[in-house]
Amino acid sequence: MKTIIRVENATKKFKNIKVFSDLNLEIEKGKSYGFVGYNGCGKSVLFKCICGLAKLNKGAIYYQDKLIGKEQDFISDAGVVIEAPEFLNDLSGFKNLKVIANIKKLISDHDINEALKLLGLFEYRDVKVGKYSLGMKQKLRLVQALMEKPQILILDEPMNGLDKSSVEKVRGILKKYIDEGGTLLLTSHNRDDIDILCEKVYEFDDQQLKLEKG
Repeated sequence: MKTIIRVENATKKFKNIKVFSDLNLEIEKGKSYGFVGYNGCGKSVLFKCICGLAKLNKGAIYYQDKLIGKEQDFISDAGVVIEAPEFLNDLSGFKNLKVIANIKKLISDHDINEALKLLGLFEYRDVKVGKYSLGMKQKLRLVQALMEKPQILILDEPMNGLDKSSVEKVRGILKKYIDEGGTLLLTSHNRDDIDILCEKVYEFDDQQLKLEKG
């Protein structure tokens, strides 16, 4: 398998508090990775650094052998759910996605609608996001992550706010994505998500990553 993400001697701290220190990691194309650990251990921060949304204090992260922050600002072909993206409450779900799709101009209105159908949001496509429930907003975040058919998905707690049937649906979507050659990086407070979806699992332990499975 080809390594597509390399994390080398990465250190991140806030003021004098280290989140992780001299961390090393390799992500191979077409594999699924889970990251576990207590709240605040560094999972979300690591994902932000990998995406290019936060800078390391020391070390380097490469995507497709290009240095994040120097040779590329961020991973351009990733679908990302980290924290809550700021949707425009006065626009409909469809129009919010259209604004995002217009940045890269990779997909059509049809593609957006198909992604909405996948997550069960098509019938709410014209409803303003301000009227969406928390679960519907989370589904919309997943739609925006999936709709451009990215090579890699970086999902931080993607099941938050979803009911049991929606969780099962999302697991099925992600399984299919992996089976078709996609690469998944996942955190979840529900260990079942990690065990079902991830062939490799890393646990944050004392500012480092310990291979727990795989």
